[in-house]
Amino acid sequence: MKRKKQPVILEDLLVEDYAAEGKSLARVEGKVVFVDNAVPGDRVDLRLQKSKKDWAEGTAVRFRAYSPDRVEPFCPHFGVCGGCQWQMLPYDRQLAYKQRQVTELLRRIGKVALPEPLPILGARPDQTRYYRNKIEYTFGTRRYLTREQLADPAVSAEGPVAGFHAKGFFDKLVDIDTCYLQAEPGNAIRRAIRQFGIEQGYSFYDIRQHRGLLRTLQIRLCTTGELMVNLVLGEEDAPRTERLLAHLARTFPQITTLLYTINTKFNDSLHDLEPVAWTGPGYVIEQLEDYRFKIGPLSFFQTNTRQAEQLYRVTRDFAGLSGRETVYDLYCGTGSIGIFLSGGAARVIGVEVVAAAVEDARENARLNGLTHTAFFPGDVAEVCTEAFFAEQGRPDVIITDPPRAGMSEKLVRQILAMEAPVVVYVSCNPATQARDLAWLDEKYEVTHIRPVDMFPHTHHIENVVRLQRR
Repeated sequence: MKRKKQPVILEDLLVEDYAAEGKSLARVEGKVVFVDNAVPGDRVDLRLQKSKKDWAEGTAVRFRAYSPDRVEPFCPHFGVCGGCQWQMLPYDRQLAYKQRQVTELLRRIGKVALPEPLPILGARPDQTRYYRNKIEYTFGTRRYLTREQLADPAVSAEGPVAGFHAKGFFDKLVDIDTCYLQAEPGNAIRRAIRQFGIEQGYSFYDIRQHRGLLRTLQIRLCTTGELMVNLVLGEEDAPRTERLLAHLARTFPQITTLLYTINTKFNDSLHDLEPVAWTGPGYVIEQLEDYRFKIGPLSFFQTNTRQAEQLYRVTRDFAGLSGRETVYDLYCGTGSIGIFLSGGAARVIGVEVVAAAVEDARENARLNGLTHTAFFPGDVAEVCTEAFFAEQGRPDVIITDPPRAGMSEKLVRQILAMEAPVVVYVSCNPATQARDLAWLDEKYEVTHIRPVDMFPHTHHIENVVRLQRR
């Protein structure tokens, strides 16, 4: 019988610095070791998970001494659910590390001339919790147990659970009591559904067997006060669905639109499904400055409304609009950036590959009474032809806000061919942004950089770069 390989434990390491993506680093005999679950200043024993010639990865399994920078995490689920990885760091230290991460990634990967980045725009002290306007919970049948719970025979892993997936597990959920990411009544709604389901004998979704009624729950709470709840069910059961929705509507009269969605697929994606409005109009209205946005259950919208305003203000400042410019908003989604900038532009042209998002953008333009915007579905390289420019005008300013993978080389070539005097690049991943800046360096120089923290207590960071045509 083959013996199981024993893990390698490196003892009493000083965690020296922050690396990136939520990891810190230590050094062993000249080799860099990337460390999970630790912060600079900790002394730890580390279980090695991967070891290469020049670097290694590991997880802190014992703390011999804690960093003086540490603070007590405010969430009892910290370190288990996989979210809010940096609660043990004071917020000012989080911002300092994010600022440095942006600078180092742009220099190391981009290798282009850069100005000194402007200071990161962090959230206000009273807005570092409860900042998400949208959150999604999962119902299941297997509870993640801590080591202490595993040692207690009275605690069972089997049973109805409502919360988040445990880090590293597809089938185990952390049974959440209170989540600090979204303001009430989000937690109360989740707890009420879980309790009603248990009392009424409703089945919770078994992800291994792909069966069960209660599957996921989406809650969107807007700064306008409007509240949308979308209950996702894994089976068709009209009588039980009606009873539960009626219970929610009675218990939470502040819900302005209540929907349900039947999802019998093997995955949780809802983009190809049809949510049904049980009460209310089927959407909510969110607001950025004086602009209003209609958001349905399938719409994309920035998750942190207050920091989205900060992000878009930086974008608007970098665009330097005088009222005469034609602005092209690439990856325009539901049109939020283009609409936010529209007050300073002569014309806004949005291009987005997702046709449903383009319809949302057009609806949002109508909602705000805008007559100088136009949104087009399709791939930018195919839409933005010379014939299109002849009809819509060439861009004076290009705004690009791609997904985490960044822009394709094909799109970069298209931007270079469009030769707009100014490009403003909004990114949720400074590493791929840095790669794209190297491609754009053929015709553009970077003139301004400013990070914006959209997700306090996580390692995620947004960054805005202004490029000027040479």
